[in-house]
Amino acid sequence: MAVLGSTGSIGMQTLDVARRHPDKVEVVALAAGTRASKLLDQARELGVRHLALGDESQAATPVADQLRDQAREGGSIGFGVDAVAALVGLDGVDAVVNALVGAAGLRASYDTLRRGRVLALANKESLVVGGDIIMPLAKRTGMLMPIDSEHGAIYQCLIGEDPSEVSRLWVTASGGPFRGRTRGELARVTPAEALAHPNWNMGAKISIDSSTLMNKGLEVIEAHHLFGCPYDRISVVVQPQSAIHSMVEFSDGSVKAHLGTTDMRIPIQYALSYPERWDAPVEPLDFTKLGSLDFSAPDTDTFRCLALARAAGERGGTLPCAMNAANEVAVAAFLAGEGTYLGIASCVEAVMERHDVEAVESIEQLEAVDAWARATARANVR
Repeated sequence: MAVLGSTGSIGMQTLDVARRHPDKVEVVALAAGTRASKLLDQARELGVRHLALGDESQAATPVADQLRDQAREGGSIGFGVDAVAALVGLDGVDAVVNALVGAAGLRASYDTLRRGRVLALANKESLVVGGDIIMPLAKRTGMLMPIDSEHGAIYQCLIGEDPSEVSRLWVTASGGPFRGRTRGELARVTPAEALAHPNWNMGAKISIDSSTLMNKGLEVIEAHHLFGCPYDRISVVVQPQSAIHSMVEFSDGSVKAHLGTTDMRIPIQYALSYPERWDAPVEPLDFTKLGSLDFSAPDTDTFRCLALARAAGERGGTLPCAMNAANEVAVAAFLAGEGTYLGIASCVEAVMERHDVEAVESIEQLEAVDAWARATARANVR
């Protein structure tokens, strides 16, 4: 397999799964965004010689020379987003784990499916931005496996079921670190507070998205594309213990729920092992110690990003692309101390209001919308 985004949270946990199953998985290519030294350490440990670094500016650094040495014998090294995407076309790559952050992962997902490789997808934006392009390819190849714990859970609940008998998809949310807070209490939230997720160990961007509930909004759009379910039959429910990863309700009133330990190595491993199940990568859930399971409706008045994302998905076309780009800019500004926490939703809403929605026709079109939305979002950081 090739692992794109190998130095991030999902990427590192994917490599841990590979270490546990060397007889089943061989890592032949690695790509990272900016963490060149970490990429070099991974390549040396696993003996990987096909490498890419998304940050072109690092091509002239001393660590880049060390990466070139690692790739010298029968390998390859490239810098820039095109070099990252090119790894999916290497001979000998059977599966690609796309754990890139943001809209940059769309082209890699498209090329993976176009080449007939298994796409183990952790890059939400591939479907949020380009679901209208990605899903027709995925349906033809049958080679897309979701890595998100929520979508992996729904996928498993649907195995052996008739899709026409599904009445509702329940996407669970932990509620993040600010569950129960009012808008007034969120006015002075700091990045450090927003990054402190109570249940999951995730990267910075997805941790902020989880705290604003934008992450659930993106997952609703993903679920719509992955499972062909209309938005009025996709519901979000807050489940603070994160023991239930999602549920499927059927026409006879039955509900299937997928439960498990809060560790992303479980859905990552299943995406690679399907249709088999390998030995558990973590200690299983002990139901005698779990205690209670609590449920509540999300507060979309306080956490407006969930409602904005759902509205973008329901409107469709290029609006989810613009919404997603605005969110990426607003989150980056918040993390850099240039914008406020509540300003994230305000920025997203401002870009959505200014966007002229078109039907999705090509990746190039989406890349143009993405660029426009980023520029507009930067002018609306609050």
